[in-house]
Amino acid sequence: MVEIIMKNFDKPDEIRKFNKGRFEIVELANMTIGRATYAPGWKWSIDVSPLVGTEFCEVEHLGMVIAGSVTVAFKDGKIYTLEKGDIFYVSPQPHDSWVVGDQEYVSLHFLGAEKYAD
Repeated sequence: MVEIIMKNFDKPDEIRKFNKGRFEIVELANMTIGRATYAPGWKWSIDVSPLVGTEFCEVEHLGMVIAGSVTVAFKDGKIYTLEKGDIFYVSPQPHDSWVVGDQEYVSLHFLGAEKYAD
């Protein structure tokens, strides 16, 4: 029996690259964990949408913001801002998101990582 498994985002199992950002993935004990890194000016509907073929993100997210700030806007008009230190759940209802300000945005994803930008 394995007592410990260690991984590091410095050597991810997979990297999904897109304009102004990347999503790094590690597989760990039957879990997929992701790290999102987006440059200022990144917007899902512009930088990821063309790769996945949907107008809005439809992935369910559970994660934590490590750096920066991002706004999440649902198709129904509700808008939320996530900031450094926030632990978040975003439902799979269609939503867009974009980096706020001039600081790089970084977040960890514990739910939905296997489907994101794929």
